[in-house]
Order: sequence, then C-alpha cells, then structure tokens
Amino acid sequence: MSIFSPASAMLLRHHNKFNKRRIVFSGHLQDTLSAQLETENSYIHTQQYHQWETLRKIPQTKVYFSLSPISSILDNCDTLIYYWPNNKKKAQFQLQNLLSLLTCGSDIFIVGEYSSGIRSAHGMLENWVNLIKIDSAYRCGLYYGSLAKKSYFNLCEFWHEHLVEGITLKSLPGVFGYNGIDNGTELLLSTFRKDMEGKILDVGCGTGIISAVIANRSPSANITLADINVAALVASKATLLCNNLKGAVLASNIYSKITGCFDMIVANPPFHDGPKVTLDIARTLIKDAPNFLYKGGELRIVANSFLPYHHILNKVFGHHTVIICNKYFKVYSAIKDN
Repeated sequence: MSIFSPASAMLLRHHNKFNKRRIVFSGHLQDTLSAQLETENSYIHTQQYHQWETLRKIPQTKVYFSLSPISSILDNCDTLIYYWPNNKKKAQFQLQNLLSLLTCGSDIFIVGEYSSGIRSAHGMLENWVNLIKIDSAYRCGLYYGSLAKKSYFNLCEFWHEHLVEGITLKSLPGVFGYNGIDNGTELLLSTFRKDMEGKILDVGCGTGIISAVIANRSPSANITLADINVAALVASKATLLCNNLKGAVLASNIYSKITGCFDMIVANPPFHDGPKVTLDIARTLIKDAPNFLYKGGELRIVANSFLPYHHILNKVFGHHTVIICNKYFKVYSAIKDN
C-alpha cells in the first residue's frame, strides 16, 4: 500500500484544498495517502482488515475498522473523501451510511476510476448532494458537492438472503456471494462428505456458506471462519446464528491472525483485483498453508480451470489431486505429508 493509486494521484492534484479541513476518509482505500495527506485533522474508516493493519502502523493515524462509521467521530468532521469501489451496491450502502451521519453543509469529495462506475455517483446521491465533476485525469473522476440533506439509512434494508440446502444465507453489499451461490462454490460443496470431524479453517468465508454447509452436515466439526471484509464477518455470524450453527468468526488477512493448526483448510480464493487477474492471494494461501495444517491435514480449494494453481500446489506440497472438475472449475486437494 505504499504506491499511490490513480485515485490518490488525482487527490494530490488538489492537496491545497484539504490543508485546513477535518476529514473522514472512507471507501475503497488502496494506499496510505489517507494517513499522509496534510489536513487539520483526519480520521479513516475502513471495512477492510488488511487496510486497518497497514494504516494503524503509521504514527498518529486514527483508523477504525468497523461495518459502520462511528457517529461521534463524524461529528468532528466537515469533509468526506470517499474512494469509489468496484461494487455499486457497496458504494450505495457505504455512502448512505456516511451521509446519514455527517452534518449538513459538509463537503463531499468522491474519487474513483471511470471503469469502476463512478459516473453513477451523481444519480445515486442526487437526493442529498448535488455533485459536480471538478477534475478528470488518470482515467479517474473527482466529484464535489455539499451535503444539503442527511441521507436515509436503514441497515435492515440492505440485508439479502437466499437458501442453500435448507440453510438461510445472510449477506450484505460487497460480500462475495451476495446474489447467491456461485458455480465454483457449489462444486466445492459437492466434495464434502457428512460427519466430517476435526478442526476446519474457512479462509475468505464471505456469507459463511462453506462453513454453514459443513456444520449442517457435520455438527461435530470445529470450524473457524476468517475474512478481511467486516461485512463478510457480520454476514457469516448472522448466517450461523439464524441456522443455529456453531463456528468462530474472526478478522484475518489470510493467516495474519490465525493461530494453531487445522485438519483442513478450505477456500474459494479470489483472483481479481478490480478488473485485473492476480494470483497473489491464492499464492499466499497455498504457500503458507503447511504452517497451519497438522501432518496429514488437507488444503482443499476451488478455482477456475484456467488458473495455474497446480504449479503452486506442486511446488509447496510436492503433489496435488483434482477431486472433481467440470468445464469451468477444478477442486484441488493437497495433503501435508510431514
């Protein structure tokens, strides 16, 4: 997070505007500008645990990791700088929440790449802020307006749910699986037998679907769910609670807060960073897995067939098995031998 993103480069073109402002930064933060920009006072709200881990290490940085921003902090701010995310529903959720807490008359700056859909910000917020575009560069837009009226925000209206195997899955905007089960996860679930035992770690738990299905089929399994997205953690807890299932849910950047070893690690690792394909998360997931597996423990992941995970698995484990595959996906298994 040391190299500035195009959105942050855009903000730096206007750095003199922010010197005497009390700012809250939020949204799709991708670097450390929010902790480095010269302001009268700055607060940072993030829903991403890895961003919080990075930013909190910078001296005198006030950064908060939570689903909703803290209202008492926003009372001290006169300006919002919001980084537009790739997910429009997530932007709506976050912005309506923020604008319901800021004081009328607060200045609103929204910045983001055109490819992420930032042009829709004007229509989304027109009931509360009249946004105008004040700059365009680096394939990004910078929009500005003054908060004329506080927005309406009700968390309950953003919850989404659907059924899988009779299990109610709860979700919030920005959580993987928000609109339903994906084909890769469905293929992965088909490989889990009933009456599994031991300790299981679900990395990137999303809605909690993998853990919920395992717990429903195998009540004696000891399951830990981890994710970097606080919305996913809240959703997973809600999924377990409404189905009377057990599991420990915690914030962790892959293994950053994981302790001890497990009999199985399961995941449907993401391979996109915006529009770009990246293997970074899967590579770390696989490379460090032996440190968190008992001898004889298994890493089981699903991936798009075109992704070269077999090379990484063979390098780390010395071998792997494809349990099941179809035209689009493969479920890989690798066992720790020693």
